[in-house]
Amino acid sequence: MITINMMSKADTVQGQGVLSAHDEQVKLVKEQLGDEFTVLENSHSFCDITHYHTINPQFLFGLPFAKHKGTAVGYVHFLPETLENSIKLPPLVKKAFYWYVMRFYKSMDYLVTVNPYFIDRLEAYGVDRDKVSYIPNFVSEEQFFPMENKVALREKYQLDPKRFTVLCVGQLQKRKGVLEFLEIAEQMPDIQFLWAGNFAFGKISEGYDQIRRAVECPPENVRFLGLIERSCMNEFYNLADVMFLPSFEELFPMTILESMNCGTPILLRDLPIYENILFDYYLRADDNDGFIACLKKLKSDPEYYKEASGRSFAGHEFYSRDHVSRMWRCFYESVAVQETNINPKLSKLPRVKA
Repeated sequence: MITINMMSKADTVQGQGVLSAHDEQVKLVKEQLGDEFTVLENSHSFCDITHYHTINPQFLFGLPFAKHKGTAVGYVHFLPETLENSIKLPPLVKKAFYWYVMRFYKSMDYLVTVNPYFIDRLEAYGVDRDKVSYIPNFVSEEQFFPMENKVALREKYQLDPKRFTVLCVGQLQKRKGVLEFLEIAEQMPDIQFLWAGNFAFGKISEGYDQIRRAVECPPENVRFLGLIERSCMNEFYNLADVMFLPSFEELFPMTILESMNCGTPILLRDLPIYENILFDYYLRADDNDGFIACLKKLKSDPEYYKEASGRSFAGHEFYSRDHVSRMWRCFYESVAVQETNINPKLSKLPRVKA
């Protein structure tokens, strides 16, 4: 059996997509690839493959030990530019941190990114693109699935049961489009808008003061729910009519996959990073006027709404458990085969075809 050590400190900050992605990926590999791979978590043992889900300094310091008898794989959940509107740091601290991020990635033997768009970006930072693979995130059907009776779910959370409902799920950060979300809500008083998420990084969250003031005095039709336990999120995706994410920067939000599993229509900003991962599974707009027009049509046109819901659920079928697990199997086996000089016992492992 080939051993994989999953290294992560994502649980130190609740409410971030990296934690959800880690939990889903580890569970997927354990359940689907257990015939070939033994998965450990944050182990101090020497393993054939050490897979780093976060970039904590102790992981970088321990890298020589991980590489002594095995291979290091790094998960790319963000790049310096995607952090620019997420956290606010003093210029010198920011420069040092961004340098550290790329130092960590460049120290890996292999990298996995959740969006193919970032392979070119990593290459621009000096990373050899041949050591970068694309494997999308995955969400379990057991945890996120369609439910009936929106009315009962809305009543459970003291929401207007008959009012068209728009949900956004994400951290309260400038890049997530919080202020734009509020501007749109003000122009659509007949719709109730919900935001699930908090300031995951506290006062260093970009735009903290401005967003905090806005959250404290929202329009009548807006409700900020705070951080919701992931075990409860399926109900919120199902009580919503639309999952609306006006972010200016993303990689591959877990919230999109979770919404797809529920068949909830998805409305996103028209960003290049979505084109090669979401295809026609979502609705898009460039600005507030476009978002408002789309929401009005979803609310008033049943056929348009049905089509949008179908698109979303088709995305769920594309990013199925079997599809993504095959990609991980091919990746880990390929890594094992290519590293036989480091770990000779892996030479007997055959390469599988994608």
